[in-house]
Amino acid sequence: MHSWSSLAPHFMLQCRIYVLLLGICSALKLTVPSHTIRGIEGQPLTLPVDYNFNITVSDIQIIWLFEKPPTTLRYLLISVNQSVVPDLEYRHKFTLTPPNASLLIKSLHLSDEGSYIIKINIYGNGTIPASAKIQVTVDVPVTKPVIYTEPLFGVVENSGNITLKCTVEKGTRIVYQWMKNGYPIEASTIYSLSANNDVLWIAPVIKEAIGNYSCLAENPVSAMESDMILPTIYYGPYGLTINSDNGQKLGDYFTVDKGEAVQLYCSADSNPPNNYSWIRRADNSTHLIKYGRSLEVGSEKVTQKTEEYRCRAVNNMTGKWKETHIFVIIMPKGLEQLAQKGKYLSPLGIITGISLFLIVSMCFLTLWKRFQPHKVLQQKLQTRPEADYRKAQTISGHENALDDFGIYEFVAFPDPAGISRVSSRSVSGSDMVHGQDFNGTVYEVIRHIPEQHQEYQE
Repeated sequence: MHSWSSLAPHFMLQCRIYVLLLGICSALKLTVPSHTIRGIEGQPLTLPVDYNFNITVSDIQIIWLFEKPPTTLRYLLISVNQSVVPDLEYRHKFTLTPPNASLLIKSLHLSDEGSYIIKINIYGNGTIPASAKIQVTVDVPVTKPVIYTEPLFGVVENSGNITLKCTVEKGTRIVYQWMKNGYPIEASTIYSLSANNDVLWIAPVIKEAIGNYSCLAENPVSAMESDMILPTIYYGPYGLTINSDNGQKLGDYFTVDKGEAVQLYCSADSNPPNNYSWIRRADNSTHLIKYGRSLEVGSEKVTQKTEEYRCRAVNNMTGKWKETHIFVIIMPKGLEQLAQKGKYLSPLGIITGISLFLIVSMCFLTLWKRFQPHKVLQQKLQTRPEADYRKAQTISGHENALDDFGIYEFVAFPDPAGISRVSSRSVSGSDMVHGQDFNGTVYEVIRHIPEQHQEYQE
């Protein structure tokens, strides 16, 4: 084995060589801001390059080369210090201003797309090289897209398809994106897209497909959006209803005061607009009375208290139709006075008012029956003489209290003066207290009798 003393000189020599090579490599530094630069056809483009060195040099050489597969490498220009020697084929196309190493392409063409290679050599004690590569792409800006629609005159929902094609006059590397009401469209059950997204198919066509469609065309240097189009889709009728501006509606009923008229309007969601007709049904038969969206119904035209009117909506393009009905009620004159501020009372309000009246009447009758017997008893008591009141109050004056045992119906004396006279007098007997007031109830009489009965037994 070799000793450390024998290996040390060899190791130190290698370290010096590494340090020397590192110093040479770091003596020249070449940088480019971006290795890919996108240019626009017909416009100038600068390929920026930056370099620096930390040694004393006598010569600086800059070389630009162009590479486009499958062609071979082509020389563009070369400079030594301040002297520039261009390739005569490209002398009017490329410009270099030493010691700045950036290359200016005066006017880009599609053929200028490719790789541009820069090589810099500096000479001091020796020659030190450095190189870099920049990829250049050249694109033509897109023009405003135009959308073509097939068919041109619209389709009926659930029975036709729509094709939208996006085209641009100029542009390279175009990416297409379809928009509906400003939001991107993705493939779904009704939307299909071509391989490069320039064609949109809507199949099957449904009402929900209605909207403003546009096409966005973009490439690395530009983006343009088409005008919005609204494909024609025939649908409906949907949501057929009957309304009125001056009538009172409750469910399927309209109320009309006698001598007045109500204006009815029929409406439904449809494209194209529907054709409307009005039908009156009476005596189990129907009669066509009017065409159009509106109908005026006066109370003098209603032969019965309640009549049924029907509205029919027909879409001639889809071949579909819908029908709905309404009942017109003539209000009696007595109910007209209950209307407030010119508004008609609804049948529900009439029923509610009658119900409240009946409830209040029943409560009043119940209270009257409950309190009427007391008034009769009070009238009877007022006709009795004062001796009868005293006899009703006095209990201990009888020989046998068992004869007085029972239930007494007793009410308050109607005459306050008589009560004071009777209650202030003293009653004879050992069990009565002078001046005691016997204005009590039937329950007090029953409570006192058993006590007296016990005294008699003793």
